[in-house]
Amino acid sequence: MTKVYLIRHGKTEWNLESRYQGAHGDSPLLATSYQEINLLADSLRDVRFAHAYASPLKRARVTAQKLLDRLEQPVRLTIDSRLMEFNLGKMEGMHFADVAEKWPEALHNFRHHPDQYDERVTGSESFAQVITRVGSAIKEYCRLNPAANILVVSHGAALNATINALIGTPLPHLKDRGGLSNTSTTILSTSDAEHFELERWNDTSYLHKTRLDPTDTI
Repeated sequence: MTKVYLIRHGKTEWNLESRYQGAHGDSPLLATSYQEINLLADSLRDVRFAHAYASPLKRARVTAQKLLDRLEQPVRLTIDSRLMEFNLGKMEGMHFADVAEKWPEALHNFRHHPDQYDERVTGSESFAQVITRVGSAIKEYCRLNPAANILVVSHGAALNATINALIGTPLPHLKDRGGLSNTSTTILSTSDAEHFELERWNDTSYLHKTRLDPTDTI
């Protein structure tokens, strides 16, 4: 059985400012995010990892590097462009409120009805494209690391769509579980690198937060 520990990167300046941050935006991690990465590492200290994979975008790559440094395990880190965030097209860097005003229907569907989202409106990737590229990467990692634990550090929207697709969630219901929080852990397991089961979803208990800020999950 292979277990995949899927981590969303630490919170960034654009996350805090409620700006869309996709494949072409990459603001710095907040100072507090480094503390939260340490807490994440402490929660994983008893897990032995065979390999780690991360998106090349700095917010994910630095999260992965700091996490591995704290774990103090001899784990190889591979950077894979397939793990990059959604290409958000014209939405990139815009405040949420401005996107809602300019493309209300497209934004509503992006957040709530993936099956109705028309990526041509904003020049972004489609859900199918993201699920194909990120899903193919995760399946490949599982084939390469049978009966092992692996780390994947990526992004909220890309991970959310792909994780739900891998466990068989229909496209119209990809967003039913809500968003993934910064520095969260979601765990999938598989015995054949094709069929996956959800063992843990969006765990942030180790961060010891009394409540999540709305900007933590969007």
